[in-house]
Amino acid sequence: MALVILDRDGVINFDSEDYIKSPDEWRPIPGSLEAIARLCRANFRVVLATNQSGIGRGLFDVDTLNRIHQKMIAQVQEKGGKIDAIFFCPHTPEDHCICRKPKPGLLLEASKRLRLPLAGIPFVGDSDTDVEAALAVGAQPVLVKTGDGRATHAARLTPNQEPASARVSVYADLAAFVVALLDRRAAPQAG
Repeated sequence: MALVILDRDGVINFDSEDYIKSPDEWRPIPGSLEAIARLCRANFRVVLATNQSGIGRGLFDVDTLNRIHQKMIAQVQEKGGKIDAIFFCPHTPEDHCICRKPKPGLLLEASKRLRLPLAGIPFVGDSDTDVEAALAVGAQPVLVKTGDGRATHAARLTPNQEPASARVSVYADLAAFVVALLDRRAAPQAG
């Protein structure tokens, strides 16, 4: 079974500069839940890796985060999908932990717990921290233009663009990425 790793805020749901602090504030981006369901029907495991510094900032607690995730999981299930695991970092940038993206700790933990290598695995995010975390573990960085993705993409097109950015796939949103991934998978292989 194949694996896709997703960031949460800005990829699956609308993000907020004030953080998503309650289940009521969690709203899916149109097409994202259906995209997860399509992945599941195509025998992909779907895992989340998300920074949740609102916990470290005292804006909400782990119980509230769990209720937010329960709402998300229920809505994904209503569409026929499943989220296999959620890995989150509760720390702030000032904590200098190893799990906060762009450091690779969340992705390495996912690899360890799922007993799956990350080489070439798509990691879909909307920020440079997602791209850098993916590159650090040999995963395939995928940038969507939802959330912070449009600004991230524009910044990556500057003259100071790093060579690794050429390896970043860019899509309008999660649904567009899933369509392209499944189309590639269904296409006959040459040779």
